[in-house]
Amino acid sequence: MTGSRVVALGHYQPAKVLTNHDLAAMVDTSDEWITSRVGIRTRHVGGPDEPVDELAAHAAAKALASAGLQASDIDLVLVATSTAIDRSPSMSARVAARLGMGSPAVMDVNVVCSGFTHALATADHAIRAGAATRALVIGADKMGDIVDWTDRSTCVLMGDGAGAAVVTADPAGDDTPGIGPVLWGSVPEMGNAVRIEGTPPRFAQEGQSVYRWATTQLPPIARKVCERAGVTPEDLAAVVLHQANLRIIEPVARKIGAVNAVIARDVVDSGNTSAASIPMALSKLVERGEVESGAPVLLFGFGGNLSYAGQVIRCP
Repeated sequence: MTGSRVVALGHYQPAKVLTNHDLAAMVDTSDEWITSRVGIRTRHVGGPDEPVDELAAHAAAKALASAGLQASDIDLVLVATSTAIDRSPSMSARVAARLGMGSPAVMDVNVVCSGFTHALATADHAIRAGAATRALVIGADKMGDIVDWTDRSTCVLMGDGAGAAVVTADPAGDDTPGIGPVLWGSVPEMGNAVRIEGTPPRFAQEGQSVYRWATTQLPPIARKVCERAGVTPEDLAAVVLHQANLRIIEPVARKIGAVNAVIARDVVDSGNTSAASIPMALSKLVERGEVESGAPVLLFGFGGNLSYAGQVIRCP
């Protein structure tokens, strides 16, 4: 068996920026109300001519270029998304077609906000099993298409975007794994706390239930992720949590005990982009040079289905 490693990242967001002041002209809200409750100041919103697979393909192309690879070098494409309207072709198949790939295995992963960390673990497992050698793992969501823009409790949260990672086999992985063991699970009886339902589909959540669960139940699970990876929270160079809400990110990071880590706060500029949030935030940290190559980084997704998944990776 070999391990696997993230060797490159990429991200993409639509050009249109929606500020809190813009939202205040649409619904009964204000910049102060939004920033004090969720910490978000801006979010990017795609137009009708920018489908989810286009966002994903842009992020993927950037990651491939950073890795020095061609699209034809990839033999597995995983796209984490919960905003695919069509059942088939899948987002992963559409991305593969956009990039001109040969004959990769293609699979969509719908675990909502923890989709990327689930997909990353799946790619790691496939490579370890010898079923793939180079994978493209993408988180992409267009939350602006499913949010009710008249509901001030939810429309202030959401943004659109995509993030991508190139994952390759790593022969040294058993000694110093580039992607550590995943810890994943869910709370099925509370799954209705986050919903995307109806025709047309609309996002809704029980915000207080999600907040209490995230801030009380998730920190010990995240510490266990570090334990499985053989690192302590103090060893972490960065913590990239799902970018749901600054009032969730900051207390959870503090309770994990990652006192020396850079804490990703991309939610301030991008809003909640669901499955895109972790790879997009990590890509920006790496692009800005805020985390050294090879340093341990905790990725931890949580949200819809009240599911979670996390792993410690070595920064590309």
